[in-house]
Amino acid sequence: MRSLFIILAVLVVFSGCVKKNKVPTAQNAIANPSMHEVKVAEVIQTSQYTYLKVSENGVETWIAVTRMEAAAGETYYYDTAMEMTNFKSKELNRTFESILFVQEISKQPVASTAAMQPSEMPGAATHTGKIPDGKKEGISVTPAQGSVSIADLFKNRSNYAGKVIKVKGQVVKINEQVMGKNWIHIQDGSGSTDDFDLTITTLDGCKMDEVVTCEGTISLKKDFTHGYFYEVIMEDAKLIK
Repeated sequence: MRSLFIILAVLVVFSGCVKKNKVPTAQNAIANPSMHEVKVAEVIQTSQYTYLKVSENGVETWIAVTRMEAAAGETYYYDTAMEMTNFKSKELNRTFESILFVQEISKQPVASTAAMQPSEMPGAATHTGKIPDGKKEGISVTPAQGSVSIADLFKNRSNYAGKVIKVKGQVVKINEQVMGKNWIHIQDGSGSTDDFDLTITTLDGCKMDEVVTCEGTISLKKDFTHGYFYEVIMEDAKLIK
């Protein structure tokens, strides 16, 4: 009888933990204790972002993701997010007291970032995290005078650390006005597997598929926390189109 009581007590405690974390299965709870399960209450679409007012365990908040189709009542899962306070959306002419920028969101539970290998983390290619669309086919950009190819930059990263250099490439991803900067990814067709994509922060604007020459400072092992870690990144770049 005493053994039965202990077993029942353990089951009750375990059930309570699963409900609290809103994780569908015990396997997911072990694999990703940081996973968030949210239900959409409101959707606002802009040209670049989808803003979602969501509820998690009775607490409402706003999250922003790269533009996607979403509807009120749907349930989504995400792992890491970057909080911005007093964030103003110029397109909406609205300031959010607090908003979470989510890199990857899914209708299915996602794997834990902490359990991932560096090559699987969100943010960029293997050297910096995962690029959602991978290496884009058909890109072949001739380097500008005095510029460095992306493959060479990653191969000899230690030689370029802290230096201002030029890199020319085609824009394959844009996230505007995150932490007061525009975040873009460029590729030039060089490199393979884990050295084909460069993340760049800039105040300048650009368009998808545009070929630009970027001049900025190279930083290594840049950690913005919340799962956003970059082995190589170009910061505060000027775009020479």
